[in-house]
Amino acid sequence: MLDLIVRNATLPDGRTEMSIAVLDGRITEVSKGLDAPAHDTLDAQGLLVSPPFVDAHFHLDSALSYGQPRVNESGTLLEGIALWGELKPQLTEQTIIERALRYCDWAVARGLLAIRSHVDTSDASLLTVQALLEVKRRVAPYLDLQLVAFPQDGLLRSPDGLCNLKRALDLGVDVVGGIPHFERTMALGAESIRILCELAAEQGKRVDMHCDESDDPLSRHVETLTFETQRLGLHGRVTGSHLTSMHSMDNYYVSKLIALMAEAQLGVVANPLINITLQGRHDGYPRRRGMTRVPELLDAGLTVAFGQDCVMDPWYALGSGDMLEVAHMGLHVGQMTGRAAMRQCFEAVTTQAASLLGLEGYGLAAGCHADIVLLQARHPAEAIRLRATRLAVYRRGKRISSTPEATATLALAQRPGRVDFLG
Repeated sequence: MLDLIVRNATLPDGRTEMSIAVLDGRITEVSKGLDAPAHDTLDAQGLLVSPPFVDAHFHLDSALSYGQPRVNESGTLLEGIALWGELKPQLTEQTIIERALRYCDWAVARGLLAIRSHVDTSDASLLTVQALLEVKRRVAPYLDLQLVAFPQDGLLRSPDGLCNLKRALDLGVDVVGGIPHFERTMALGAESIRILCELAAEQGKRVDMHCDESDDPLSRHVETLTFETQRLGLHGRVTGSHLTSMHSMDNYYVSKLIALMAEAQLGVVANPLINITLQGRHDGYPRRRGMTRVPELLDAGLTVAFGQDCVMDPWYALGSGDMLEVAHMGLHVGQMTGRAAMRQCFEAVTTQAASLLGLEGYGLAAGCHADIVLLQARHPAEAIRLRATRLAVYRRGKRISSTPEATATLALAQRPGRVDFLG
C-alpha cells in the first residue's frame, strides 16, 4: 500500500489529471488516472502541484533584524553593510538561532523547503557561522539549508579574512563565497576571485560569489569569475549572484561576456526585490531598473535563478519568505510577460534554483523525494499573479503545513456569494 497518492493534479509543465504515488518518502510513479490504495489521499481538484520552492540566495544570519540598531535611512547597499557592522557586536548565538528558526517556520508555510544562505565569516569569532550550523542541524528534517562562507567585509580587507573563511569551511560550511567588488581595488577584487576559486577547486566545493553588485558598468568581476571557472575546470559549479552592473554595461561588451559565461556554464542568481530597491540610488531620471539581464542570459542557455536575498534586515524592510513574490517582481522588472517567460520566472524559484544548489532528488518524477506543494492556482503564471496560497506542503510524503484557501464572501444582489480570484 502507498503512503500517499495525489490525484487530479495539474503539473507545472501543463499536464493535467495527473496522479503522484508516494512510498517511503519518494515518488514511485507519476501518471494519469493512477488508482492504487494509499494511507493518505490528496485530491488536488485540478489545481497546481509543484515541487517545493527554492531560494538560491539569502542571508539568514541577518534576517528579521530590521531596526537594530537603527534603520537604513539612505536605502543603499553601503549603508546596509555599515549598519550590519554596527549590529554584529550586539549579536548573540541564541538570538541568531531564534530569528533564523522563526524565518524557517515562515519558509515552510510558504512551501520553501530549500535555502542557500550566505553567512558572514568576517568576524574571527565565527559566531554567525556557529549559529547557522546549529540551525542547519535543527531544520534538516524539514528544510535543506545550504551555507555559503561569505566574507562580507571583503576577503583581502583584513589579514584574517582568508583564514576565517577557511575555518568556516572546516566547520562544515558548504560553499565558497566572495564579494570582489567590495575589495579596496579592482585588482584586489580579481585576486580574491582567483584565491577563492582555487580554494574551491582544491576542496571540491561549489562557488557562489556576490559579484558586481553595483551600478558601475566598469565593475566587471564576472569576467574574471568566468575566466577562473574555465581555467580551473569548475564548469557548472560556479554561480555569480546579483551581477547588477550588467544592466549598465555597453551592449557590445555584454554580447561577448554572455557568450563567455555560457561557455563556462556559469550559474546566475538575480535578486529582484533587492536589486530594484538598492540599485539606481544615485540616478536622477531615467532611473535604472537594477536587475541583471535575465532574459538575455536565459536565451543564451544559462541557468538563472531568483533569490529573496533579504527579509526585514539592514538592507530591506519588507519580505515574508514568499518566493512567488520574488518571481512576481522578477517578471515585472525583466518585462517577462510572454507565456514562456512567465513560466521561466516560476522555474527561477523552483527547478532552476534547485539546479544551482545541486539538490539531489528534486522534482516531480519517479525516484524524486516526495516534497510537494499544492497551490491555489491552475498554472504557474496564475500562481505568480496571485502569489498563490500554499494549500498543503509535504516533506518526504508527510504533510508539514496547511493553509486555508483564499476566498472572499460577497453580499451583493445577483452576484456569486464567493470569490476565489482564479481566472
